[in-house]
Amino acid sequence: MATFEITISDEKIQELLHGDRGMASLLEPILNQILQAEMTDHLGASPEERTDDRQGYRNGSYKRQLTTRVGRLELEVPRDREGTFRTELFERYQRSEKALVLALMQMVVQGVSTRRVKEITTELCGREFSKSTVSRLSKDLDEQVEAWASRSLEEQSYPFLVLDAMHLKVRRQGAVRSTTVMLAVGINEAGQREILGLETAFGETEEAWRRFIGQLKHRGLSGVEVATSDAHEGLVQALREAFPGLIWQRCQAHFRRNVLDQTPSSYRDRMHQILDQLLEASSQSDMQRRFEEVSGEIEENAPAALEVLEGGLFDATAVLALPGKYQRRLRTTNMIERFIEEIRRREKVIRIFPNLGSVERLVGALCAETHEEWSTGRRYLTMDEFFEWKELHHRDPETEETTETAPVAA
Repeated sequence: MATFEITISDEKIQELLHGDRGMASLLEPILNQILQAEMTDHLGASPEERTDDRQGYRNGSYKRQLTTRVGRLELEVPRDREGTFRTELFERYQRSEKALVLALMQMVVQGVSTRRVKEITTELCGREFSKSTVSRLSKDLDEQVEAWASRSLEEQSYPFLVLDAMHLKVRRQGAVRSTTVMLAVGINEAGQREILGLETAFGETEEAWRRFIGQLKHRGLSGVEVATSDAHEGLVQALREAFPGLIWQRCQAHFRRNVLDQTPSSYRDRMHQILDQLLEASSQSDMQRRFEEVSGEIEENAPAALEVLEGGLFDATAVLALPGKYQRRLRTTNMIERFIEEIRRREKVIRIFPNLGSVERLVGALCAETHEEWSTGRRYLTMDEFFEWKELHHRDPETEETTETAPVAA
């Protein structure tokens, strides 16, 4: 979209500062100006502008309400004479909001909510909702989430894979039970991030991870060379079965916490320094040399931490095999952790999900929305150096042996 300037009148600013509508009075004119800018971009001309590039003409507008967390907004949606203008503003803005509201509404309808939840629902939406309204909204959102969750992954390969899980409280079988949500992010051969899928399970087990990864492969996930995750044994085993010979990178953030948990408090500042030196080595041989220099000191001050280091340091530095530009992006699961924080922000409002469907709806809507932003936004990585590295370190999938090949002359 073309760059445009948003202006806010003095009256609106005063209404924001002193009025009852608060942020809604500020957000309303901003969104209205965005809609007008979208129409200008669609037609190739602003109102009254004379240009040979014009693709059509305006034809008034119609009112549209948008329910947000700051209140109900009255927007003026522009029309064009041919009726070809479409805005994605409502769909993209409301998708995750609908999921949150639906989860709250279900609590009210199913009789498992508190008075406070009902108050929140009314505050968010401006009114209470009937079962038929919940059913209609649920069907519409579920179809969108299902389209995202079942899409084919065959069009591209995904050299880099990042996986993590979170746990939510869900009412099942007459009790509140912990439920696992497994998430997978891929970086495709074009260097774009995508949220590949999600899976709910009663527990984070090897079988659950195997089923989830199997479903991703069934949808076409292929070409995985590097996978980053925490050290959950079931997950690591499922990855190695699904993608023989891949490089498994143990998340350095998780590994660091594991080491520090076994470190006496009086030695933790020093352990932070040691971990920085080890994890920022130039290669695994360099890491091994540095480790040998400090292992005696660690054994004397934190013997339990030394055991964790010896058991996981090579896996936590596996990413050092890659060209330098990829190491920082792939050494942790932070990209999923940040996304999980967005889920947690909404979970704090809901606290206990009324059923598995509401979990899949809310998390799925957020996944679809974030996936759309990532896959159509700025490229996350340039992949040229990786494919050059891959050519030089070709791995035979049948023998799982790595062979060095001479670089091709220019």
